[in-house]
Amino acid sequence: MSWKNSPALAWAGLVLAAIFWAGNALVARAFSHSIPPFTLAFWRWSMALALLLPFVAAPIWRHRQDLRRAGWRVPLLAALGIAGYNCFLYSAAHSTAALNLTLVSTCLPLALFLGSGLLLGEWPGSRAWLGIGLATLGLFWLIARGDWAVLAGLSFNPGDLLMLVGVLDWALYTLLLRRWTPLLPLPAPALLGVLVLLGVPILLPLYLWEFSSGARFVLSLENLSAIAYTAIGASLTAYVLWNHGVKMVGAAQASLSSYLMPVFTALLGWLLLGEGLQHYHWVGGALIFGGLLLSNRA
Repeated sequence: MSWKNSPALAWAGLVLAAIFWAGNALVARAFSHSIPPFTLAFWRWSMALALLLPFVAAPIWRHRQDLRRAGWRVPLLAALGIAGYNCFLYSAAHSTAALNLTLVSTCLPLALFLGSGLLLGEWPGSRAWLGIGLATLGLFWLIARGDWAVLAGLSFNPGDLLMLVGVLDWALYTLLLRRWTPLLPLPAPALLGVLVLLGVPILLPLYLWEFSSGARFVLSLENLSAIAYTAIGASLTAYVLWNHGVKMVGAAQASLSSYLMPVFTALLGWLLLGEGLQHYHWVGGALIFGGLLLSNRA
């Protein structure tokens, strides 16, 4: 079996993508008052396109007949996965915490478990449901900070609800990507290049509207570094790994990696922001990892 077709490596890629997206949530929150949301989304993907296009232009051209046959499906994927989800994420970051962004993102597995069954006929097995139950228990333990009474006092703000819409957007993108994979036999980087090439023009009117309303950002080293991270780590690397993972292990199984994002957000907060790790982080993280291993055990 080729290494490209290895489920184990596909899962390693999904875990790495979760790390990059946890960092993206931290960046989105940390720079929410420095870089407007549509501006960040537009320049993130414009930089990603400039870096990626020279390497994928040739395979895109070779697969032009496949893209033509896929027709309207490709622009729809670009609108959902490149433009829509990122605008929801960065807009939500203006009114909710980075950890909340990743916690709301963990609604994704349930949406994709149900969507995979209803739209793709890929109902997960009983072990996968046990795994998602164990991972959900770990997630609640993280949210409750080791005290179940905390759950009773939880409240949601507009940013959380906006992020929930973004999760549903991403779920639809993932399901359609899985369903239309036979129509898009491009290498993962080339497929991403096509989606970004179509997604940036969709983001342009939103960016120009935001710019005309007076929302600008300063060309500082910090702001440019943040955009560079979102372009290289959270865009080019993470999207290629995610798209390949969905192709290899299925939409529902791949979505379980989103349970790792709160764990990695806590770890990155500890490493980069000096936030202490508590016992509930370790217990919740262990339950989440255990659920992933259970649901994917051969």
